[in-house]
Amino acid sequence: MNSQFVIGLAGQAIYTVLKASAPMLIIALVVGLIISIFQATTQIQEQTLAFVPKIVAVLVAMLLFGPWILTTLVDFTYSILNNLSRYIG
Repeated sequence: MNSQFVIGLAGQAIYTVLKASAPMLIIALVVGLIISIFQATTQIQEQTLAFVPKIVAVLVAMLLFGPWILTTLVDFTYSILNNLSRYIG
């Protein structure tokens, strides 16, 4: 196990985390933008108004994208364990 392998593994881990969290982040961003536009047009300046729709949207996104996220994480874990078995065994 050399430094190139560890650096490559860290890069794959960061990419996997970004790929797994992207759907929730994008949906939260879109919902927040829509709520902000609504607040600007109606001049409602309630700070807590944006939190509840974002939380609901992220929970719905987790339900919709959950199987895909789980598959992504399981594939990454399988590749880690497969690569480690080459170095150990």
